[in-house]
Amino acid sequence: FSNHIQGAMDNCGTGGDGAQTFNISTTSAFVLAGAGVKVAKHGNRAVSSKTGSADLLEELGVNISSTPNEIDYLLEHVGIAFLFAPAMHPALRRIMKIRKELNVPTIFNLIGPLTNPVNLETQFVGIYKRDMLLPVAQVLQKLGRKQALVVNGSGFLDEASLQGENYVVILKDNEIVETSIEPEKYGFSIVNNEEIRGGDSKENAKITLEVLSGEKSVYRDTVLLNAGLALFANGKTETIEEGIKLAAHSIDSGKALAKLNLLIAASNEKLERVN
Repeated sequence: FSNHIQGAMDNCGTGGDGAQTFNISTTSAFVLAGAGVKVAKHGNRAVSSKTGSADLLEELGVNISSTPNEIDYLLEHVGIAFLFAPAMHPALRRIMKIRKELNVPTIFNLIGPLTNPVNLETQFVGIYKRDMLLPVAQVLQKLGRKQALVVNGSGFLDEASLQGENYVVILKDNEIVETSIEPEKYGFSIVNNEEIRGGDSKENAKITLEVLSGEKSVYRDTVLLNAGLALFANGKTETIEEGIKLAAHSIDSGKALAKLNLLIAASNEKLERVN
């Protein structure tokens, strides 16, 4: 991977919460890209859920088999690239089958978001274990992240949730601060996690397209909260409130959906020029 790409961000979570939600972070990734963030989205096929980020993106038409050179090209010219974890870390392929058979969260859930091979400046990480919030933030600090936000959602979701209080650790200016976030403070209605359940890759692709097309729903609100937090973590905005507004603009201006369409087109081109 080229080290000249500046300002890249990842927003992948650990999975493992058993909530079977729709693909919140993958949908949010296009909202971030639409707002001008370079997103190096690290992800995998489903392990303990029905649909992983790789399954969703394939269903949407994205070619997930990009080489490091192609990923550099996509980050530079499209503003978003998908890094398929088994291709990035071949030694871990053997473990995938075992993880699938175990069908429970393992240490690899926590390691996944910390092993993005791109030199990231900022990161937004959702984790399913509340007692790991601080240790994960400390690891991100040691990895050299300029800013980061780690969240454990209400109901132990590995995303920020509209259900209630979200526990958050913020890394900024080399300081780590623990806090919590109530969705009502930002104008969201309380929504039970059951209401944001997803399904197979076809169902989840439909939800993603509806959100990126500007349809109002609890799915949209969940994406706005998560993308808003990520934009704040990236430093695009000074406050979470501004992050949520910028996320809404990314969707409603059509920029988020345009990034998806651009990634579909560019990832399926033969990129001999960069190989």
